[in-house]
Amino acid sequence: MKHYTTIEDMIKRINELYHKSQAEGLTEEERKEQAALRSEYVANIRENLRGQLNNIDIQNADGTIENLGEKYGNRKGH
Repeated sequence: MKHYTTIEDMIKRINELYHKSQAEGLTEEERKEQAALRSEYVANIRENLRGQLNNIDIQNADGTIENLGEKYGNRKGH
């Protein structure tokens, strides 16, 4: 499978495969590529979201600042 350098390239290829699947169907190789790309895309989105959530700070009632990533971000199984 080709390695895509940007998320935009990956999305473009996912969309190309989707439109081809609707119009004429995909070969077995294309179906595997589509599944792999979708999986990689979802993993990328999760990683980005986790990074954003781990950088959220809240101010407690007593005025202290608490980083939620430090408090919750390192849990296993999430």
